[in-house]
Amino acid sequence: MKVIDKLNPQLADLPVYQPGRPIEEVARELGLDVSGIIKVASNENPIGPSPAAIEAMQKAARGMHLYPDGNCFHLKRRLAEKLGMEPSNLIMGNGSNEIIEFVGHAFLRPGTNIVVSEYCFAIYPIVARMLGARVKVAQAKEYGHDLEAMLELVDEETQILFVANPNNPTGTLAPRDEILALVDRIPEHVLLVMDEAYYEFLEDAADLLPRIREAHPNLLIMRTFSKIYGLAGLRVGYGIGNRQLVAALEKIRQPFNINAMAQAGALAALDDDAHLDATRATNREGLAFLEETFRGMGLELVPSFANFSLVRTGNGAAVCQALQKAGVITRPMGGYGLPDWIRVSVGTMDENRKCIEALKPALEKG
Repeated sequence: MKVIDKLNPQLADLPVYQPGRPIEEVARELGLDVSGIIKVASNENPIGPSPAAIEAMQKAARGMHLYPDGNCFHLKRRLAEKLGMEPSNLIMGNGSNEIIEFVGHAFLRPGTNIVVSEYCFAIYPIVARMLGARVKVAQAKEYGHDLEAMLELVDEETQILFVANPNNPTGTLAPRDEILALVDRIPEHVLLVMDEAYYEFLEDAADLLPRIREAHPNLLIMRTFSKIYGLAGLRVGYGIGNRQLVAALEKIRQPFNINAMAQAGALAALDDDAHLDATRATNREGLAFLEETFRGMGLELVPSFANFSLVRTGNGAAVCQALQKAGVITRPMGGYGLPDWIRVSVGTMDENRKCIEALKPALEKG
């Protein structure tokens, strides 16, 4: 028997996550000038990282011959202070994706299942299937979560229920009262993972941290430095949960999973309120512009509470390809079961306008 025949059988039909394409890759493929391409595909911060974070990373570069602090002592302590939690309530991950893998390894095995919503973040089912668990999918309600339907799918073998709020890729937001009711009603044997990657963009969000302070052992909140903090390239995410849960997940975490430069940048970004305010203002203006323009063009869209807009364009793959040739990278949604849609991240106003200018002729090919 060859080694290739010994691969985990779960890998045979496992889809590969397709991220937004890098600017350099598109430039090479299409023979375009890198400087003329904009990327509004991956929900990145269009104004870039905090200047304080850049300065901190430059200083940290001089110490790259040393291993990082494996426990992220300073970052966790400051983050805990900001959240009103204890460092023991926090686990750091190489992006939120690694937190998803932590809970997968901790809870999932053949014979178990997870519950997700239709149009959920693609990594949830990928991790579950990789570990041999089943994926139970509740039909979406107006492109968002039907929390009642999700609860009805829970059975004795359900280990995790995932809710992204706001949801990626649709941008929908579950009502505050429904989220709080879900936290209170979730069965004790099920871990509720609330993915709050876009939480900081919300003006009136359900605050679930008090539930963790009240010792809800089956609630884990995930957040990230990739979005509003503009540090997607550093890959820093974190989970907030009950101390016993976090302690168990720490047994899975690899040592030194957050590098020293990432720790320095994230720590500096935490206290740059001016950068956060500027990001929110940029997003507010840009999202309003995109949604108003899409409506004016007669395009269907899903009202967004995040930093992107899901818009129906016809053949999404063809439209995205046409946009790429015009130097605009967006995200086709066929992999999410939405082949007629694309996702457009909010850019600077110049980038937003360029996207719209390129979209008009691209629609003819959709």
